[in-house]
Amino acid sequence: MIPRTSRRLETTLLSYSRQCLPRPARLYSTPSKKTNAPAAAFAQVKVARPSYPAFIYKEAIVPRDGSVGTTFTDMQEFLKRRTPYTILPAPLPDDSALNNFLFTDSPTQDQLAVMDACLHNLYDVPRAKQVFERLRRTPTAEHFLDSRVYNSFLEAYVEMATTKEPNDRVLWIEDAWQLYHIMENGEEKVHPTSQTYTIMLLAWLRFNPGSETPIHLPCVLSPSKLLSNLTARDIDPTLVISDRVISSSEEATQIIQLLSKTAVDMNLSRIITQLGQAQALGCQLSDPLKDVPEVNPVTKLKKPSEEIVLEDGTVVPQEPTEEVPFNLDNLRKHLGKVALARRVLPDDVGARQKLLEESVYDVAVERLRHESEVFDELDLGNPSLRRADLQGWMWDWHQKLSAHLETEIARIVAEELKQTKPTGAEKNLAPFLSLVKPDKLSLITILEVMRLHGSGGVNDGMKTARALLAVGRAVENEYKAEMCKRNNIAIPMQVRGGEHGYFSGLGYRDLHARRVTAAKYMEDSEEWTSDWTQVLRVRMGSILVDSLMKVATVERVAVDKNTGQEVREQQGAFCHSYEFVRGQKLGIIRLNPVVADRIAKDGLRETLHPRHLPMLVKPKPWLGPDEGGYLYNKSCVMRFKDSVEQQTYLEHATTQGNVELVYAGLDVLGSTPWKINRRIFDVVLTVWNSGERLCKIPPAAYDKPEPEKPENYLTDVKARSIYGQRVRAYQQDKANNHSDRCNVNYKIEIARAFLGDTFYLPHNLDFRGRAYPIPPHLNHIGDDLSRGLLMFGEAKPLGERGLCWLKIHLANLYGFDKGSFDERAEFVMNHLGDIYDSAERPLEGRRWWTTASDPWQCLATCMELRAALESGDPEGYMSALPVHQDGTCNGLQHYAALGGDREGAAQVNLAVTDRPSDVYTYVADMVNKIIERDAATGNRTAQLLVGKVSRKVVKQTVMTTVYGVTYIGARDQIEKQLKDRGDIAEEYCWDASSYLAKQVLSCIGDLFSGANAIQTWLNLCARLISKSIPGDRVPEAVKPQRKRGSKTVSNRIRKEQMSTVVWTTPLGLPIVQPYRKTKRKQIMTSLQTVFISDPNSPAEVNGVKQASAFPPNFIHSLDATHMMLTALECRTQGIMFASVHDSYWTHACSIDPMSAIIRDTFIALHSSDVLSKLEAEFKARYADHKVPLAALRVGSLIKKLKDAGVRIVASPEEAAALKSDDTASLDPLIDVSDTEASSIMSASASTTAKESLCDSGPIELPPRRRARKRSSTPPENESAEAEAEEDDDIDADGALANKFISLPTLFPPLPKKGDFKVETIKKSLYFFS
Repeated sequence: MIPRTSRRLETTLLSYSRQCLPRPARLYSTPSKKTNAPAAAFAQVKVARPSYPAFIYKEAIVPRDGSVGTTFTDMQEFLKRRTPYTILPAPLPDDSALNNFLFTDSPTQDQLAVMDACLHNLYDVPRAKQVFERLRRTPTAEHFLDSRVYNSFLEAYVEMATTKEPNDRVLWIEDAWQLYHIMENGEEKVHPTSQTYTIMLLAWLRFNPGSETPIHLPCVLSPSKLLSNLTARDIDPTLVISDRVISSSEEATQIIQLLSKTAVDMNLSRIITQLGQAQALGCQLSDPLKDVPEVNPVTKLKKPSEEIVLEDGTVVPQEPTEEVPFNLDNLRKHLGKVALARRVLPDDVGARQKLLEESVYDVAVERLRHESEVFDELDLGNPSLRRADLQGWMWDWHQKLSAHLETEIARIVAEELKQTKPTGAEKNLAPFLSLVKPDKLSLITILEVMRLHGSGGVNDGMKTARALLAVGRAVENEYKAEMCKRNNIAIPMQVRGGEHGYFSGLGYRDLHARRVTAAKYMEDSEEWTSDWTQVLRVRMGSILVDSLMKVATVERVAVDKNTGQEVREQQGAFCHSYEFVRGQKLGIIRLNPVVADRIAKDGLRETLHPRHLPMLVKPKPWLGPDEGGYLYNKSCVMRFKDSVEQQTYLEHATTQGNVELVYAGLDVLGSTPWKINRRIFDVVLTVWNSGERLCKIPPAAYDKPEPEKPENYLTDVKARSIYGQRVRAYQQDKANNHSDRCNVNYKIEIARAFLGDTFYLPHNLDFRGRAYPIPPHLNHIGDDLSRGLLMFGEAKPLGERGLCWLKIHLANLYGFDKGSFDERAEFVMNHLGDIYDSAERPLEGRRWWTTASDPWQCLATCMELRAALESGDPEGYMSALPVHQDGTCNGLQHYAALGGDREGAAQVNLAVTDRPSDVYTYVADMVNKIIERDAATGNRTAQLLVGKVSRKVVKQTVMTTVYGVTYIGARDQIEKQLKDRGDIAEEYCWDASSYLAKQVLSCIGDLFSGANAIQTWLNLCARLISKSIPGDRVPEAVKPQRKRGSKTVSNRIRKEQMSTVVWTTPLGLPIVQPYRKTKRKQIMTSLQTVFISDPNSPAEVNGVKQASAFPPNFIHSLDATHMMLTALECRTQGIMFASVHDSYWTHACSIDPMSAIIRDTFIALHSSDVLSKLEAEFKARYADHKVPLAALRVGSLIKKLKDAGVRIVASPEEAAALKSDDTASLDPLIDVSDTEASSIMSASASTTAKESLCDSGPIELPPRRRARKRSSTPPENESAEAEAEEDDDIDADGALANKFISLPTLFPPLPKKGDFKVETIKKSLYFFS
């Protein structure tokens, strides 16, 4: 009889295997049978006019447990508190003699990686020891060599003495004890942990004087001394026994006995009790099925503790007793439950997810091998009959590449062992190539290269640098995943808000305590690993990709035009070439055309890694910056693109407990269950198999006609130019069609694999705090097709209000979203015949749904509404369809609330109105009036555009204005919309978009003046911060240094401008803008010379980018905070929640309570005086920063500072010295005062960085440069001009060369706030709708 647990596991594995097997297309080629609606259905439905939403009426907001009011108050108090800052020093210039311990340099990081690779499986411990000792001598070793690193070496030394070099065990054990003494004495500021004592107790067990391999050394400590040290540090002995270092239950038992005997001798009763409990826990057999009779466990005979001897000398025979043997896994399991203070994932629930992540490469190889064997049998030995499919090629490549890599790695290892000098590309790579087996390296390389097909704007290929980095990073991730999997770590469950909620003091502390406990448990259970540098990743990727290109071939078949015979030829599957992009030579790896063609046609499951797939269980809660999401595959909680500074800030904020609610919010988003909408999937698959173009599903064969060559092609230059432009556009569209086809193929394959399953989407953040699902191909942030395929994994009854919202949702998706709620519901009822036709005959009927703005989501809603109406009880119908509440130009909503802008608030539905305002239509109408006026005067471009500028043409530009869109960006957006219309010739789109972009930006500027004032303030703050220098670096900045034969301080000051804009969101998340000047490092590889940026070598900031990006990034951080607050509050009230930035999703029946929460959280956020808190943070964060006075004399900065209200206090003498008629002088900012202290300071060069600034004395007028002449600059050149101004040299020999002013005194005063009250949105119907 098979136990029930085994049956469940067997069923789970079979279900997973079923999904992995290829499915015949015929099973899914047609939709399932439809049920025709009775004719009476239309008569049964009442055209109900919905009442206003419940959230408008105060009494309608009914708390779930009567405590929502208290929760809201807690949230308000939480947001109004002083947000804890994470303040770190700025990175130092790359030529600085000092090493900043916060930002490890690349050479040091490379040495750490080498050390890690050499320790792995004891590959080369002596080499690792040399690196370790060298790093320990560096001044800042304590900051990157922690106790986990020291423990790794202790473990390696003991293992070397035990297994690899037993003849030299005395030396290795002596090294281990010496290192332990260094840790115990604290000589290197590293202290022992529970794992340290575990390793040393193992060393004692294996090599004590009474063992089989005794070692006599004076430095060896007895168990009693080790136990004394352990108890002095208050370390629980059960942690010592259960540590992952102990590999067998026998050794654990021996250590328990050893410590117990020692504790008895030392009279340590508490230790004896703890050890006894550990022994008891380890002997328990876990039984999750309490209602099933137990199977008798395997036992062993227990030896009697002592013999019983009677007075006459006879020995009484003892009855043999049985005991359950000690099992180390049992102990670890129990201790894991205790440490996490909650249940861990049951094995049967997580079995499929574990299998999916653990054996992805093995499963892929087995599937490819199986299909190859099947074809071998069917082909009967005739290769010409073999189908040229992707799977067959990949299996062939894998076999060849595995053999090649095995030989190549053996050669590289042999060369390093012989100490011969390997080639540059292979130098020191042997330890890293040995981390992962050759067959896995082979499959990783193939999968990553196939995945990158069409990325980076390269059709049928990829950028070489990107491919090398991706493959190297994939190998690193697989190695780390193997380290996680190897110790069988228990995975903690999702952390839920406690009874005190998320925002109260008790609730927050409870959340923090739970996360820290779980994070410590996970860290102790994993082995130490080091991150790789970009250079190392590129070099690893180069070896692997080059090997793949050497062995991967495909057979191409063509017909000889002369003979008509079929010709076959073996060609490389990949080739390397160069292209010129924007004047730069770019290395490209291209796919053979036949491979690219098969990607668009064949199944792509073999190219998908689990980190690109949804999860079958709830994601692991986020416990730290790189601990959460997938169970074993490492994921980062933030997508910082090679920004070591952002990573460091996040790590420190996590350590300080400042980001608990951010982690909790991501856990809420990741715990939302999803399912595939089978009805939509059937329709999508039918369209896909038919090969036709429908609703953004691209056709199998590009269906647009090729441009015809004009008759006057050879004689008319203009006609030839137009024809060439049309041909290029045609070729680009054809290539895009192929890429889109591949993209849709991924979505359909993933949807098919997860049919019938409930799955989850782990989330992480971008650097601004916005949340995104980690699986990239199929998620709710994707396009209309992705969203149409998804539905919630749990259904809820619609109810009266839910049915109403379902109708409103359908009208919104169709595009009728600017009427009142009543009008939208009426629109749906008027089109009920079309809705039924769409639901019942989506492809055979009138296809009304295909004319919708979001057709696939519209079709899903049509089917849901029809099913509800036909259910007999529409209000009781169980609906799982997500219903959306979208903000109206959300960025402008935040600006209007920040500035109290009454007019702006009315335009974006913050104010109370009877109908929704539509700012996009308003701007389109303004632009059309200008077009008509210009057309009447004979403007040919305007005449071309008359009647063709719709709301859709200007929408994206209006939306992104508050996010800092430039003229060039606006022109590109509008050009794309004009091309999509199809009623303007290709050759006229560019001129028309240029004209329209100017008009749209002009209209927007007039409309949103309130937002412009805040944008200007944010921009100026960022410009000043990027020009500042930390106070302790000023003496270094003014040191004279030679440049082109003369002494100058200009370059030194530029180099010291390393301060980036950093701020903290109301939830405590530190945001670091990553924009620095580009600095490339040249790497020689076997393929080509690759130029990559080195994140461990930060350059000076890019002031222009810092300034232009700060306003949109700040607004993005606010809308991310609003979303997180809403997610946490929805979880508290038991409402399912998902979001697409400013579009919030829930069940139809939960729209009213969610709408109330959306408004409450927005009011709470903007009632906390966001801008004043930002100003206070800037003054605290940059309190000691100084700005060179000379740096202010660039471009129009002085005028902007003056207009913003900035004043510089100066003494009369200083003011006289600064007087000048130069247009770039500081005169407009100078405020002469005899009473106030001067703001101007001077600094002198010094060899020490601690020399302080002193008050300025009289200064002489510096020699002036000739001011740049101002000309009427077209909008597209404004950024280029700003770049030029930023690069101007600072006068090195003038009186301003060493004059500075404190940064906080330069921050402009905040713009005056208007009289709009944010509480008004409580009564706004259409704020989110």
